[in-house]
Amino acid sequence: MVDSMGNDKITGSNLSDDTIIARSYAIEDPYGAIVLPVYRSVVYRFTGVESGGPHGRPWKYGREDNPTVAVFEKVMALLEGGEAALAFNSGMAALTTILLGLVDADTTVILWAHAYGTTLHLLKLMAGKIGYRLELVIEPDEVVEKVSSVKERKLVFVESISNPLLYMVDIVELAKACSESNCILVVDNTFASPILLKPLKLGAHLVLESVTKYIAGHNDVLGGVVVGDKRTIDDVLWDWRRSLGSVMQADAAYLAMRGLKTLKVRLERQSRSAQQIAEFLADHPKVSEVYYLGLPSHPSHSIAKRLLLCNFYGGVVSFRVKGGREAVQKLFKRLKIITPSPSLGGVESLISYPIASSHLYLPEDIRKRLGITEDLVRLSVGLEDVNDLIEDLDNALAGI
Repeated sequence: MVDSMGNDKITGSNLSDDTIIARSYAIEDPYGAIVLPVYRSVVYRFTGVESGGPHGRPWKYGREDNPTVAVFEKVMALLEGGEAALAFNSGMAALTTILLGLVDADTTVILWAHAYGTTLHLLKLMAGKIGYRLELVIEPDEVVEKVSSVKERKLVFVESISNPLLYMVDIVELAKACSESNCILVVDNTFASPILLKPLKLGAHLVLESVTKYIAGHNDVLGGVVVGDKRTIDDVLWDWRRSLGSVMQADAAYLAMRGLKTLKVRLERQSRSAQQIAEFLADHPKVSEVYYLGLPSHPSHSIAKRLLLCNFYGGVVSFRVKGGREAVQKLFKRLKIITPSPSLGGVESLISYPIASSHLYLPEDIRKRLGITEDLVRLSVGLEDVNDLIEDLDNALAGI
């Protein structure tokens, strides 16, 4: 961890996730606090006439850095297996900073199109401004082929578990292809979190997380984090974050750290419930198809079984409702416990309609190619009793 001057106090990449999370409070506080203090000060006293050293250390100005945020960054770097991390006020701010820092007009950005809809929308907007070439790949097994075929400078962006159909690419194979092609590999690890997957240890260069989701876990924090090598984080991305003013705020970092302490126990409980719900839905007469990595029927089940670090598969289940949009509308109105709402990863179970929320701004032809159709819904399983959730779904489905 770090003390009030930004010095390392606890390190240990060989520590288990449980130990890193349990000791996430352990900073050198002058008053002996064992819970991370919230440093709300925007400005700090100079130690001399100079304004401090590089990267905002010693602390100088809140737009550059913050002691509370720095502790959260250190813990995330340890969990992801990276050298350094930067926290942002949203996941999209983190992605924007990656693009501004690492991409120019001579770059080809290869995007595995099974991604958060706003990610694809942002990459198209930025391509129009920066001038880079954007290549969309639909099929997971075609990403490696595209990396090998593009000759110019390139950056590849994929999700470790895709939104919303939960497909996976073989990151080990993709990382090898990127290494051979001198290509930067960026992995959005939001759906997996570092509990289920550590892409940096599989060969990725940068990992992006939406802290809003599983990391904070209570639907009350907006944030993002990027983890990677120290040179990229400190020498490239930090200056962009400082200039953009997109640093995570201290209160958000405190809440994210508090949520982080229960990440593993929450995700395991949510995953166990999601497995039961997926199995229930797979046999339901009003459901035509279920997407869950824990089901052998999922196309990416074998990859998940090989790459995921735990014997559970995440807390998101997507499924198709017979009857399309009209049936989905009836389903949402009849649910009593599960709440129709965007986002995922929180303690409350939320159900969303990707075609009208996460993928609303995608062109219709791309949505269809991705399988984002009017019958598809995405369920983020919370911490409610699983039998109550199944009964809620069963009662709602019975009326459509």
